[in-house]
Amino acid sequence: MKLLLDEMYPSALAEALRGSGIDVSTVGEVGLGGRSDPDVLAAAEADGYVLLTENVADFARLAAEHLTTGRHHPGVLIALSSRFSRRPSGINAIAAAILALATEHLEDRLVYLEQPPQ
Repeated sequence: MKLLLDEMYPSALAEALRGSGIDVSTVGEVGLGGRSDPDVLAAAEADGYVLLTENVADFARLAAEHLTTGRHHPGVLIALSSRFSRRPSGINAIAAAILALATEHLEDRLVYLEQPPQ
C-alpha cells in the first residue's frame, strides 16, 4: 500500500507506519500543505496514493464525484475522530487499523477504519 496522510495527522503516524513497512508520505512532505481537498485527492490519484483523512464530508463527496464522472482513485480511508485520536496515545490504533487493510484492494473504495480488536 502506498499511503498519503492528510494534513491533520502527525508525523509520528507516518513514522509508525513506515516502521511497519508501509510506503507513506504526508501532505506536507509532497508539497500539498494548505492545498484544497480536490487538489489533495487529485495528487493522490495521480501518484497512486490511498488517502487517509478524517474529513468524511468533503472526501466522501469528492470520491463519489470521481466515480460518477468516470475517473478512478486508489482509495480513501476515513478515520473518524469519534473512533480514533490523533494524539500520541491514538497513533498505534490508527496504524493497526491501516495495517489490517494493507493487503486489501482499495481502488475506488471509501473505507471507514475500524478499531482493531482488543
